[in-house]
Amino acid sequence: MTQTTVTGSPQVGARAQTGASTWNKQDTVWMLGLYGTAVGAGTLFLPINAGLGGLLPLVVMALIAWPMTHFAHRALCRFVLSGSAGGDDITEVVEEHFGKTAGKLITLLYFFAIFPILLVYSVAITNTVQSFLTHQLGVGAPPRAILSLGLILGLMAIVRCGESIIVKSMSVLVFPFVAALMALALYLVPNWNLALFAQAGTVTHVNGGSGFWMTLWLTIPVMVFSFNHSPIISSFAVDQKRRYGEHADAKSRRIMVFSHLMMVLTVMFFVFSCVLSLSPADLMAAKHQNLSILSYLANKFNNPFIAYAAPVIAIVAITKSFLGHYLGASEGFNGLVIKSLRNRGKSIDLKVLNRFTALFMIVTTWLVATFNPSILGIIETMGGPVIAVLLFLMPMYAIRKVPAMRRYAGKGSNLFVTLMGLVAISAIFYTLLG
Repeated sequence: MTQTTVTGSPQVGARAQTGASTWNKQDTVWMLGLYGTAVGAGTLFLPINAGLGGLLPLVVMALIAWPMTHFAHRALCRFVLSGSAGGDDITEVVEEHFGKTAGKLITLLYFFAIFPILLVYSVAITNTVQSFLTHQLGVGAPPRAILSLGLILGLMAIVRCGESIIVKSMSVLVFPFVAALMALALYLVPNWNLALFAQAGTVTHVNGGSGFWMTLWLTIPVMVFSFNHSPIISSFAVDQKRRYGEHADAKSRRIMVFSHLMMVLTVMFFVFSCVLSLSPADLMAAKHQNLSILSYLANKFNNPFIAYAAPVIAIVAITKSFLGHYLGASEGFNGLVIKSLRNRGKSIDLKVLNRFTALFMIVTTWLVATFNPSILGIIETMGGPVIAVLLFLMPMYAIRKVPAMRRYAGKGSNLFVTLMGLVAISAIFYTLLG
């Protein structure tokens, strides 16, 4: 099977080639949209687990963050682009390459790789707003069930505006978010202490193991989650293929390079600044309170700037990522319903399906946000490892088995991505059995 050029759009051909070689406004929107999907609740919880491991695992994480993020998401994007039809999303490309049975299985995996993240964000935004109302504004928060329902309905109101509005909303929010995040990281510099360096020779962490390798092993799933933006990759790839046809791979790769550099530089600086400003006891307390690092910083430091800026930054970050992950979660849920009905010779109107999907998402996220399970527990046992199967291993398998993907075989980056995926998946067994 070979990748075909999309011929239905007037932008394909000479115009597509010219457009693929120049940077335009839409490229910036997508670059910021990818960033906005990745940088959210995972980023705000990464300093907690990473900092509890001491200095050395944190340094290694900083070194592997960019290659781990870029090579994995580039491979997933190429997988979506390898479909023979121009507008097929990941659920259709999976069925084309692996058949109906495998297609349904991987579509199910795709849904369960993303859906738990949506649940994480529903818990995170409820806890963040509740903490902000109680500690910073000094007002009594409404009952949790009412607060969570109101927040989720507000997010879903944006979702109902459509994919283009979601992506534009995330890209618009990125600029003030990055500026505020970096300002907070710089503001924390005077509070840096040497506690992390004192632990450099004797690594300790909260996960029950000991030593450098154990700490790094159990932190990688959280790291995978923190930089993950696979839910928006399918929509991104479909849009690039529609605009640039056979030149979509080069254009997509260029956009992702800049987006991933922006992610890694800003996130890792923020992580180091937060960890250097707190003690191991502080990080442990943040984990037990099920709060993001920003909410904990706001409660700890008796400073008006941190107290009010940190929760607002957290709310914006979680909102951006909720919107981006909803695209992937709804895409996976729709794919499951469509494939199930197709096997029985039936079909469903897309508008009706989208309304049903929205109702399902509202009810489930509201219930989980109300019951308030451990966010890091969801990330460690479900988020990171399941995402790793979809994001790291499935595209590597496709490179070996799918003719349209074989031109990417034989790269050293493939071995690295496979190794990182196996490490992230293996960590779940230690967590569950431990």
